[in-house]
Amino acid sequence: MFPKGFLWGASTSAYQVEGAAFEDGKKASQQDIINQDSYRKFGFATAEIASDEYHHYKEDVALMKEMGFSSYRFSIAWSRIFPDGNGEPNPKGVQYYHNLIHALKQAGIEPIVTMYHYDCPWALVEKYGGWLSRQIIDDFTHYAEFIVREYGSEVRIWTTINEQSIIVQYWTQKCYIPEELLDGKHNQLRYQINHYMNICHAIACNLVHKLVPNGIVGSALGYSCIYPLTGKPEDCMAMQNAQALRNDYYTDIYFKGIYNKAAKTYLEQHGLAPVIEDGDMDLIASGKSDFLALNYYASECAKACPDDGKTVIQWSGVNRSGKKGDISGFETHPGFYQMCRNPNLDTTDWDWAIDPIGMEYMLRDLYNRYNKPLMITENGLGAYDTLNDDGRVHDSYRIDYLRSHIAAVGRAIDQGVKVISYNPWSAVDLLSTSNGVKKRYGLIYVDRTDNDPKNCAHIRKDSFYWYKKVIASNGGDLD
Repeated sequence: MFPKGFLWGASTSAYQVEGAAFEDGKKASQQDIINQDSYRKFGFATAEIASDEYHHYKEDVALMKEMGFSSYRFSIAWSRIFPDGNGEPNPKGVQYYHNLIHALKQAGIEPIVTMYHYDCPWALVEKYGGWLSRQIIDDFTHYAEFIVREYGSEVRIWTTINEQSIIVQYWTQKCYIPEELLDGKHNQLRYQINHYMNICHAIACNLVHKLVPNGIVGSALGYSCIYPLTGKPEDCMAMQNAQALRNDYYTDIYFKGIYNKAAKTYLEQHGLAPVIEDGDMDLIASGKSDFLALNYYASECAKACPDDGKTVIQWSGVNRSGKKGDISGFETHPGFYQMCRNPNLDTTDWDWAIDPIGMEYMLRDLYNRYNKPLMITENGLGAYDTLNDDGRVHDSYRIDYLRSHIAAVGRAIDQGVKVISYNPWSAVDLLSTSNGVKKRYGLIYVDRTDNDPKNCAHIRKDSFYWYKKVIASNGGDLD
């Protein structure tokens, strides 16, 4: 059994699920533009309709209540609140989130609100490059203060910026980056964007603590534990280097207020370190996180990568096809580490290692490091689902995945780790950032394809009924 009061639910993000991208006063976000480009290049759905939750939210909340949710993690679309990124708020956008939060509260579901999930207003990208400019800090502060004041009486749990580490690794999928900056000479900007986000995270933490009675706040970080490929000392050292740059560089900021020394040294040696202005680190250190929210899908593996003078830095690859083995490459930092496939683990069709033990490893390691409560705000299996002639989706593979990962969370709790919630990805099928709608994660099936949105009918999957039983037993019945 999980602790009394443990929060069960699931997650989504605004641009991936809401649709209504240009309705009721909302203007484009950078994700609307990026996904239009993905449709042209790869045939993946745009964000204009997504899962149409903007028009289905009452139905979806009813389905969440039926499953027994005690929490729902979602994000607010910045450009729905401020269509131009700043200025006066959009009344219909503001009211939509009041309506959603009210429906959740009426259903006994605690809202967990993410302030930012990749969808910078396009107006700010056009104006000054969005996150490429330090000016974003002022506009994010304006936005964050408004939503904390507006919804703070109804929302107790806040997460700030979604997956800063993933934004660094996959910056063109999570930010709009002009072509002229993609020549390999501007990779320092990845870490500059992250630095601005660290400042915004701290500002947001301070706002929640100031304005929300009993409010708690933290980051939602994309996180993978990292193993060495072999027991060779060189591979173990590479694992430690990868841990420093891919994980500790972010978590040390949240809980120590400093950049991890080994990672910082590497970035400085390779011209990748962010420009830090006077007062930045004091501000970052002032933003105390109450917890760390974690988005865990897969573990990673690292091996030694000697600097031979020929190998160049390569960033994380992606699998667009959904065929195992089609990943475009692995992150490489010569003389530091190279990521690689773990031969001991099976993968999803998109080459993500399936590793429930990695969930337990991650939770225990992070709690030992920082002694702060942890939340799972994403965890799930992207897969091809089929709506059968019986009107059902028989996703036993998803049940198997979730069962093993929930069991791992339970084992970590048994070892003394404080875990607040489990909110897997995702409540309903939605638009995958890199793979459109054919890569499905939801407990609820959304009847649409990348090319045909149909009517986006929402249908319970087998995993819906299984998860309902898990929640009713407070994690005691996983069969």
